[in-house]
Amino acid sequence: MRKENSTNTINEQFLFQVCELNSAISMVSGRWKCQIVFSISQGCNRFHLLKKKLPKISEQVLSRQLKELETHAILVKKEIPETVPVGIEYLLTNKGLDLVPILDGLCHWGKLYAGGKEISARLT
Repeated sequence: MRKENSTNTINEQFLFQVCELNSAISMVSGRWKCQIVFSISQGCNRFHLLKKKLPKISEQVLSRQLKELETHAILVKKEIPETVPVGIEYLLTNKGLDLVPILDGLCHWGKLYAGGKEISARLT
């Protein structure tokens, strides 16, 4: 459990106050959150479908990451009443849908610059 008056907590709170970027990155930080959001945007909106799409993620981690994304209102859980037992599907909120093109842009940026690849400067 994290101490509320620890230096790390105080510094984090300060950074969140001075720059919204830090808050935004915090919402999607985590090894799997971006992949989960992108997968849901592509139609993998059930737990077993996400697990199949991301086979290296444990069920415990997937469950925790989904709960955190729900806490940040990036996705919502919706019951599917006509299933027995009642199934759950995950839907992106408007906030989550707005995140998808940003993730696409980051993915493109990562393809260009990740792994120490040197790309010549673009002139605009």
